[in-house]
Amino acid sequence: MLNFALYRREMKSLWKMLVVFAGLLTLYVTLIITMYDSEMLSALGIMAEVMPGLFEAMGFYMGDLSLIGYLSAYLYGFILPVVPMIFSILCGHTVIAQHVDRGSMVSLLSAPVKRHAVAFTQMKVLATGITALVLYTTILQITVSHLSFPGELDITRLLMMNVGLLCLHFFIGGVCFFCSCLFSDAKRSLSFGAGIPISMFALQMLANVGGNAERVRYFTFFTLYSPTGLADFKSNAILGMLILFAGALVLFIGAIAVFSKKDLHI
Repeated sequence: MLNFALYRREMKSLWKMLVVFAGLLTLYVTLIITMYDSEMLSALGIMAEVMPGLFEAMGFYMGDLSLIGYLSAYLYGFILPVVPMIFSILCGHTVIAQHVDRGSMVSLLSAPVKRHAVAFTQMKVLATGITALVLYTTILQITVSHLSFPGELDITRLLMMNVGLLCLHFFIGGVCFFCSCLFSDAKRSLSFGAGIPISMFALQMLANVGGNAERVRYFTFFTLYSPTGLADFKSNAILGMLILFAGALVLFIGAIAVFSKKDLHI
């Protein structure tokens, strides 16, 4: 079902985007990890007291003062959900809708390759990119933490958090890919493919503020991802992770089915 020639070609065109996003993650992850110290935590605690709404909206909570607790608060609240999400939006739009909009899908489908094989291959390109970013981030976190604070990082808890992060971004990628397959018009594909995850994250930030706004967390899938819960191996957090993964599979399968049957007008 996988077309290896198409897969290799698409991956060659994707590597520059991957390098850019890996560079962004390197900058932010390295900076935040190397800032870990008691004085910084104290200063951040003071800032959180002065601007509690801002810190809560960004998902910055400092309950666990260990390195893994620090990373959970200051990487997984904003940076790690957002940066790969932007990649998924751009890549999800590029692999299908942009080809259709530009007319290059004609050459892809003119070859003796079935539609579902093309869609499955493009889905694998997106999934490979997401996996590469999360895997790179994991290796980077372990390496920088070991060099800066030897023996302080609980790798098992970190891996659990990042497995959940991978499931979250598979789900986001599924949303973007489904929109890319559903809409032949690039503008609508990008509008919905970007608008849904961004609006969901905005709702999550609003829910983090607490109070009456906390109710909106029931309307965003980001609620299913709890890095601190996964780090502590809590059953509800693991369930949320599994729901995200199952949802991603449904979205990817549904997207391939939609693309295989739609009238492309090409």
